[in-house]
Amino acid sequence: MQYEQLGATGVFVSRIALGTMTFGGAGKPPWSLVGGLDEKAADELVGLALDAGVNLVDTADMYAAGECEEIVGRVLGSRRQDVLLATKLFARMGTGPNDLGLSRLWVTRALEDSLRRLRTDHIDLYQIHSFDPLTPVEETLAALDDAVRQGKIRYIGASNLAAWQMMKFLGASQSRGLERFVSQQVYYSLAGRDIEREILPMAADQKLATLVWSPLAGGFLSGNFDRNGTSDDTARRALADFPPVDRERGWDIVDALRVVAGWHGVSVARVALAWALAQPGITSVIVGAKRPDQLTENLAAVDLVLTDEDLAELDAVSAQPDPYPNWAQGRPDDRLPLHS
Repeated sequence: MQYEQLGATGVFVSRIALGTMTFGGAGKPPWSLVGGLDEKAADELVGLALDAGVNLVDTADMYAAGECEEIVGRVLGSRRQDVLLATKLFARMGTGPNDLGLSRLWVTRALEDSLRRLRTDHIDLYQIHSFDPLTPVEETLAALDDAVRQGKIRYIGASNLAAWQMMKFLGASQSRGLERFVSQQVYYSLAGRDIEREILPMAADQKLATLVWSPLAGGFLSGNFDRNGTSDDTARRALADFPPVDRERGWDIVDALRVVAGWHGVSVARVALAWALAQPGITSVIVGAKRPDQLTENLAAVDLVLTDEDLAELDAVSAQPDPYPNWAQGRPDDRLPLHS
């Protein structure tokens, strides 16, 4: 396993992290479509990941309506100190009017609920799961700051924020002397490169770690799908079309992945994950699995080194045009002195 610094902290995380959204939810759509794994199956995957050197385990309170966190807490057991445990809050977790969001009231309740379900006295990386337009960012940050000072959280992060939203939080942290986000968790794949426009450059400028969710585009880039259909009717992408993918452009990407995979004699999924790991600014890629063989294959991506030719082949079919004002401002290299 390889490790990367978590933003500007002194902590190092595995370049491949274990996502746990497949844990729990059996018989409870939509979670049963995602995985619905029981405790025994989850324990096997966690053991496999930790044995391979994975030290970052990611979950969320909303996964399987809290059942996922409960399973994670039970299967970690004595191995809790071997991992950096990350979870998230924001989504509705009850029927009350305040059982969601990022208010001080809900941050405090949600944190205590997650600590109880995870059977731990602290969360290593506590992340907001989205942006709450109704709650001032200062209120959210103050509540998180209190929890850090109480020893219930080690670091804080955010998921699914636009660049301007993240900067709003970072600005408030600086001006108010409050705890600062150290990471962002974002969707990124060959089939979805939107973060390259503003979110990744912002993270590099602000020294934030970037953790990637759904690097296989919800299974679209797993190798189980092509223009003729799927070889696995039980795959999540066959049951739930998420995250959104431009299918025609996507098929061209899958074709290119098959070419590169053939050059290396590896799977399409391994190449897709290796591509994400090779991109500048990416700290860790979060992978989930339903079966041990899937997880073993995903973990192997960390050892696949793509050549310049490989990357050029994949970039040619997946790159997006520069948006305005990027193309109007030119390239950063244009400011460099000319050399004869």
